[in-house]
Amino acid sequence: MTDPDADKPEEIVWQGKFITAKRRGRWEYAGRARGIRAAAIIAIDDGHVLLVEQYRVPLSRICLEIPAGLIGDHEGLEDEDATTAAIRELEEETGYRAERMENLGEFYSSPGMVSESFSLLRAHGLTKVGPGGGTESEDITVHRVKLADLPAFVADWRESGHAVDVRIAMLMAAGFIGKD
Repeated sequence: MTDPDADKPEEIVWQGKFITAKRRGRWEYAGRARGIRAAAIIAIDDGHVLLVEQYRVPLSRICLEIPAGLIGDHEGLEDEDATTAAIRELEEETGYRAERMENLGEFYSSPGMVSESFSLLRAHGLTKVGPGGGTESEDITVHRVKLADLPAFVADWRESGHAVDVRIAMLMAAGFIGKD
């Protein structure tokens, strides 16, 4: 089944450094500028999952998320691959270095309004090498949560009025609880 607007040309309504607003027929949607994608990381270590908290302007509140970051957003790294970006982002955000990354595939978080995809990667062999917290322009707090406590942790987080990234629900539903 296809939409009658699928054959219409894509029109760029507005483009910034990182986001592009687009229209195709009657559909309006957003996407990443310059082909930038994202890498999201499932990082489980010794029965604990690594999560990050940061303020998100579009939500006007702090959000609990799995570590993630943009691929190819730095000048000179436009051809960066998802694994390299995931290794860099995990260490920047959480202070943990992965021995290896397993690419679980490409996914779309909200395909009805955003064309952005993300590569989901699973970090293996984690070693704490720094404090985390992100780059100078970020203010990230790291949470190392027991997998068995994750559902209650998320429920408390939501009850406090904070946002929760859908990928955490995916993590719980995918059966990672009890694995390490």
